[in-house]
Amino acid sequence: MIRLGQFLKLANILESGGESKEVILEGEVTVNGEVETRRGRQLHRGDVVRLLGETLRVR
Repeated sequence: MIRLGQFLKLANILESGGESKEVILEGEVTVNGEVETRRGRQLHRGDVVRLLGETLRVR
């Protein structure tokens, strides 16, 4: 498992943790097709995260 904020930072889609917090709170991130506004959301293997036109799968 990994938290959403950590995952976005490791994926190098955003430049900083502060930027990831901002896009998450603004509702620009979806997890498995649903808007997610919790930076601490636990992601599991197979979850699909979308933001800024990018689609990422948790492995």
